[in-house]
Amino acid sequence: MDRFEEMRVFTRVVEMNSFSKAAEALGLPASTVSDIIKRSENRLGIKLLERTTRIVAPTLDGQVWYRKCLNIINAVEEAETGFQGSLPRGRLRVDVHGTLARYFLLPHLEHFRSECPGIELVLSEGDRLVDLIREGVDCVLRVGVPEDSDLIARQLGQLPEVTVASPAYLAHHGMPRSPDDLDGHRVIAYLSSQTGDALPLYFTIDGREEQRQIPASFVTTGADTMLVAARLGMGLIQAPRYHMAADLAAGRLVEVLADTPPAPSPVSVLYPRDRQLSPRLQVFLDWLGSIEFTT
Repeated sequence: MDRFEEMRVFTRVVEMNSFSKAAEALGLPASTVSDIIKRSENRLGIKLLERTTRIVAPTLDGQVWYRKCLNIINAVEEAETGFQGSLPRGRLRVDVHGTLARYFLLPHLEHFRSECPGIELVLSEGDRLVDLIREGVDCVLRVGVPEDSDLIARQLGQLPEVTVASPAYLAHHGMPRSPDDLDGHRVIAYLSSQTGDALPLYFTIDGREEQRQIPASFVTTGADTMLVAARLGMGLIQAPRYHMAADLAAGRLVEVLADTPPAPSPVSVLYPRDRQLSPRLQVFLDWLGSIEFTT
């Protein structure tokens, strides 16, 4: 097996966090995959992978080698695609919040699959910080202002946000007329994966965004949990309008403080700055750009 194929084997092991899964995907015996990794480590004089009983993950040197291998593999694939006029092929791993995927991506996904049938799209659902290199993820979609990092952030759109509560909650606590009229109210707070703190409520007042910290009924990391709790009358929540459109239309939730809404939340796709874009990722980014991320 030549060195280029060794690189393919190594990157697949990193992306699948498993020798056995990589071997199955490549149609090779697991012992062969293990021997290839050992041969690469001996030739390079470094340890590429940390092996435990549960997972296989790249070492720091392995992360560097993974990025270099990806750049080489992507360059070869791009050259072959250009000469052959063929469509991109292979696995593309995307991490995205589940509600965002279900509302914006899935309705258009069949079109992407028909245009690029050779791409195996793997969608993982999350809202935590993702180590794209260590976890073998090609890009992530996130709602909110991206934090400074070594990732490129491409904004795809902006999602209007609203403050809502159930009719039963408002009947008990009253309809607030301004953000200063929230004494005695409760919020179902969202726990930020970035800061570890519960997010306050945000309001746009005279062109400036201000925040209010009011007592929480409870704190959660689940957007769907917040929505169910709001339906049950447990407190106010703030979230993108698209997530609650059906509840608002059916009267299960009521918009409050509509004159001072939270600022819209940007939707961005993030991908590594120092990684040459593979043809797979490039066509996916182009497809994302065709979707209208708004409500």
